[in-house]
Amino acid sequence: MQRVLMTGATGLVGRALCSRLAAAGYEVRAALRTECALPEGVTQRLVVGDIAQVGDWDAALAGVGLVVHAAARTHNFDSERAAERYAEASVSATRRLAQAAAARGIQRFIYVSSIKVNGEDSGAGTFTAADVPQPQDAYGRSKLGGEQAVAQAAADGGMSYAIVRPPLVYGPGVRANFLRLMRWVDRSWPLPFAAVANRRSLVNVWNLADLIERLLTHPADTRGVWLVSDGEDCSTPGLIQHLGRALGRPVRLFAVPVPLLRVAATLAARSREAARLCDSLAVDIGATRAALGWRPPVSLDEGLARTADWFRTRAGA
Repeated sequence: MQRVLMTGATGLVGRALCSRLAAAGYEVRAALRTECALPEGVTQRLVVGDIAQVGDWDAALAGVGLVVHAAARTHNFDSERAAERYAEASVSATRRLAQAAAARGIQRFIYVSSIKVNGEDSGAGTFTAADVPQPQDAYGRSKLGGEQAVAQAAADGGMSYAIVRPPLVYGPGVRANFLRLMRWVDRSWPLPFAAVANRRSLVNVWNLADLIERLLTHPADTRGVWLVSDGEDCSTPGLIQHLGRALGRPVRLFAVPVPLLRVAATLAARSREAARLCDSLAVDIGATRAALGWRPPVSLDEGLARTADWFRTRAGA
């Protein structure tokens, strides 16, 4: 039985991954910010405090063979300290953990990054792992810094590693814009997105966990960046239709020209939300499929159906 150190174990991705790894026979040790209920699958806990402040990882890494670093600061900071706070969590903290892991001879280090490293809008094409990074905000730049820290620590210490850049992740416990959209659909509100003709990639937590497990023990060299998605892109109105079926609710869409949607969102100080609903962000997972022999095991509709089950029983309307 191999022991895995997991950061971010209580988050959206971490909970699904802990359960998946435990089912696959791994012993999961969670590095936690505070005392809390253990996620399913976690057999060992170690309270380390705010990950941005952890200076000594020796106790957490003792007896560990693999590391999955999924902890991140994801709040939308608008303050002048936003870049600094993201960098503390995603760059400095990641560097310290990766260096400590390499020094201890960890077999493989998996870093959960973000497609925001590639950019915010893929236009008419798709993002690939080979693209030159073009992060557009402090969060994306900090995740790129974290990637670079992992790659450098691995090179210095001879450690195997893999970087995963997911697009929007959904599943039980999803929050923010995706949860808001689910609530709109659940209430059968008329939504003004029928004219939006974009293309978005998503990934459910089960597909993301499946890929990370594959990367942990894949016999080939995994060093580098791996993109992941459900393999089924859709437009915003298409996603709303999928959600309507998952929730068993009628969908009411009407058309408002996209430029007017953007103007209205700007006036309401919601321009970022409008961009996510109107712009395209599609990823190409062809290289991941080919190199790892991997395919998403859970379809978009099945992932949304599972998320809808959680929404009905726990999130509420």
